[in-house]
Amino acid sequence: MNFEKEVSIIIEALSDDVHQALDQTGKELAKWGVNELKDKSPKKTGEYAKGWHYSKKGKTYIIKNKIYYLTHLLEYGHAKVNGGRVDGIPHIKPVEKAIKEKAEAEFRGKLK
Repeated sequence: MNFEKEVSIIIEALSDDVHQALDQTGKELAKWGVNELKDKSPKKTGEYAKGWHYSKKGKTYIIKNKIYYLTHLLEYGHAKVNGGRVDGIPHIKPVEKAIKEKAEAEFRGKLK
């Protein structure tokens, strides 16, 4: 076996390990994010908080809510019908920030 072929085999094996670590990290962070959002979401009736779930599209994990039209209103606030304003309850941005902060450390830990 020549040197180039050996290097190619090693690189391919490393690539598989990297893709597996990325996928595993994404799935774990998506699960964690869903649990955090369920915990931190406003709970008037509880339906909104229960609506958080994740799905995978291609290689990307997406966190979303079944009552999607409320996410923006609850996160940023909205105007009332008879005037005035309802303040937002930031619950999505803090979880998004935490996921971004955890992602690199989680991924590096899986590569070791």
